[in-house]
Amino acid sequence: MNAAHTFAPGLAAPTTIAEYLDRLRAALAGADPALVQDALYDAEDYLRSEMAANPGRSEAQVIADVAGSYGAPDEVADIYRDTEVRVQTALQAPKPAARRSALGRFFGVAAEPRTYAALFYMLLSLATGIFYFTWTVTGLSLSAGLSVLIIGIPFVILFFGSVRVLSLVEGRLVEVMLGERMPRRPLYVTRDAPLLERIKAMFVDPRTWGTMLYMLLMLPLGIVYFTVAVTLLSVAAGFIAAPVLALFAWAGGVPFDNFEVSGVDYWGLPFVFVGGVVLLFATLHLARAIGHLHGQLAKHMLVRSGPAYAG
Repeated sequence: MNAAHTFAPGLAAPTTIAEYLDRLRAALAGADPALVQDALYDAEDYLRSEMAANPGRSEAQVIADVAGSYGAPDEVADIYRDTEVRVQTALQAPKPAARRSALGRFFGVAAEPRTYAALFYMLLSLATGIFYFTWTVTGLSLSAGLSVLIIGIPFVILFFGSVRVLSLVEGRLVEVMLGERMPRRPLYVTRDAPLLERIKAMFVDPRTWGTMLYMLLMLPLGIVYFTVAVTLLSVAAGFIAAPVLALFAWAGGVPFDNFEVSGVDYWGLPFVFVGGVVLLFATLHLARAIGHLHGQLAKHMLVRSGPAYAG
């Protein structure tokens, strides 16, 4: 963003940081909400850093000065859109060859790395769900209990700050494992704002409460994800292993006529094997579907889509 830039002709240059951010957000209309949050964070951080470095200048003067080094809102928006396309293209895993037949599409799920990432996320979600739930409930309880004491305010600030940090951590997990674009920078916090305004901003920010609700939901969701994944994988593995065990038993001298697996006679073992294979691949498809749906849920609850600037 070092090329010379000017504000669009016929449109008055923004005179405040809030106006600049509003125009940038408008210029990014239709873009991924996570990209919008990152762009707004970078722009506000840059503008406020320039303000701090030039204490004797007004916001309008600083914004006019940075037009040549950072760019007008519409130009910055174009740069972020182009950069996002290049980054996503570079990070995108090679796509497997297209499969036309139904069987090819059904079994081809095993060749997609995202399948195993989503399955691992389902298994990991139990641990993260327990941690998020415990952290949120404990933090809210202590915040309410300490609110009558002088240490209550700094504790609330630290707790709310930790929630935002955990939101970024979860966003990284969702983006890496589930492939859903999530914010890579937090919401900007005005460091020179009065303490009470900063506390108020955290309380009225919908994303703060959306993040806490998400963390509370992660416990029941994690239990469901983990249970479904472990149960289906275990049953599929058992079905696939049964004929193999029967074969080894027969090789060891046990007649097939006397072999039985959970009430299935030897003649039904091939069907059990086929059923296990089908269940295994159906589980992989289910993991992909759950990963996609959970990614949408995480984006809806963790990414701010409201006004870019709140004061």
